[in-house]
Amino acid sequence: MTTRLQTGTLKPKKFFDLLVVADMQSTPSCYTEAVKYSHWRQAMSSEFMALQSQGTWHLTPPPSHTPVLGCRWTFKTKLNPDGTVNRYKARLVAQGFCQEKGVNYQQTFSPVAKMPTIRVLLIISLHRGWPIHQFDINNAFLHGDLQKDVYMKQPQGFIDPQQPNHVCKLRKALYGLKQAPRQWFHKHTSFLQAFGFHFSKADPSLLIYDKNDTQLYLLIYVDDILISGNNKHTLQQLLAQLRQTFSLKQLDNANLFLGIQIQTTATGLFLHQAHYARDIIHSAGLDSSKPVITPISLKEIKSLTDSQPYDNPTFYRQIAGSLQYLTVTRPDIAFATNIICQHMHSPTIFDFKRLKRLIRYIKGTQSHGMQISKGALTLTAYADADWASNSEDRKSISGFCAYLGPNLISWSVKKQSTVAKSSTEAEYRALAAVTSDVIWLRRLLNDFKATQLAPTQIMCDNVSAIALANNPVFHARTKHIEIDHHFISDHITRRTISLNHISSVDQPADILTKPLTGERFTNLRSKLTICNSDRHFEGGC
Repeated sequence: MTTRLQTGTLKPKKFFDLLVVADMQSTPSCYTEAVKYSHWRQAMSSEFMALQSQGTWHLTPPPSHTPVLGCRWTFKTKLNPDGTVNRYKARLVAQGFCQEKGVNYQQTFSPVAKMPTIRVLLIISLHRGWPIHQFDINNAFLHGDLQKDVYMKQPQGFIDPQQPNHVCKLRKALYGLKQAPRQWFHKHTSFLQAFGFHFSKADPSLLIYDKNDTQLYLLIYVDDILISGNNKHTLQQLLAQLRQTFSLKQLDNANLFLGIQIQTTATGLFLHQAHYARDIIHSAGLDSSKPVITPISLKEIKSLTDSQPYDNPTFYRQIAGSLQYLTVTRPDIAFATNIICQHMHSPTIFDFKRLKRLIRYIKGTQSHGMQISKGALTLTAYADADWASNSEDRKSISGFCAYLGPNLISWSVKKQSTVAKSSTEAEYRALAAVTSDVIWLRRLLNDFKATQLAPTQIMCDNVSAIALANNPVFHARTKHIEIDHHFISDHITRRTISLNHISSVDQPADILTKPLTGERFTNLRSKLTICNSDRHFEGGC
């Protein structure tokens, strides 16, 4: 007899179909579904009128030698920080996947803020007692100017009855076009540069205003913006000029940025994604599952059927992909998520069991998040590796984490690209990875005027790896890692970094490289500044 546990089948089987029906009623996936509900019809009308008022296109007969793109409506329910509905949003997007390079677009790259930059901005603002403001730009992409002719079909439900066969010749960069993000970023940053901002040398999405005694830091993630500084008058001048050029929606103090809830506490800030975690649990159909204390089992036992392919790989990929964004405030699940995402191509029943266990761990810790508190702005990093841990290819796992004072700002879990011949080599590659990150973080901190005058301490629990880095004599048996050796040694000589030993018991990066016992995991999780929101607000973190 084959049980549901062995096959990885959830009970009941059609539970997922019921979830899909519920989701479609709340947030439709196409125009045909949306037009049935008055609030979605109103949302589409509002979007269409906004496009018309911006002069986004004019109607023209179809061109004879230029492709005409399709378009479609997309929908989203915007929520308040407490999870209640804020508004129903409809957006018209061009089907940019049909564009041809050189015909209707050229360059497409557009930077967005890196997560460590966001954390550093919050920490610096808290340390200096600066307010953190948040705002976004309505219909941001419509402000971008097009350099190529782009034609698009008229939107469904809003076809001009007088000219039903005409097409839209775009004047503005509509959502969905390949070049739309780039054109908006160029338009927005050109305005900011004219005001007096300049680009950060470390992160092009960070712009800095530094004149006389006034300092402002503005961070861009597409159309969502964080800004902090020490001069309220200059900030109000900036907002006033922004309103004259763009349609600005100011949200005052930052409390929900990119789905990350930012809550002020007695000791600082608390970042979490509790609503997003609940959505993942619900999507996986595990609302009533029993929580577990670790995200991945220390001793995994495979049954005879576990190596068989899982019968719904698309569902596996959807949940696994969702977990990646949850790691933004939950580094405690970074290792387990990395392991799960290594099997996206062809997941097995065993992989799905791992996925369910991780969801059960999240269910028991869904209100957990990262705390940010005041402290010395000193950069410290930790690196670790689990040698030859993958039984299939014997590649090692590298993990590192970096702190600014008591606050975690950057971390990584990565499977090494080549097989390490020894634990020393595996650790050395992890040291090379964290050194690269430290160099970038030091450059970023320079932009925030938090320059690191002393070498940044990198803590490692492998004595041989530290000795190798500090030894100017190169050995033939380590010749194959010569580039990493010279890279680390060079920065030790430059006094950019210094390597120091830490006992394995105290190594926080250990949680990023391997499964652990419940007690060990809980201890290291607290070192990553992860705690329960209830305990945090009670002052127990």
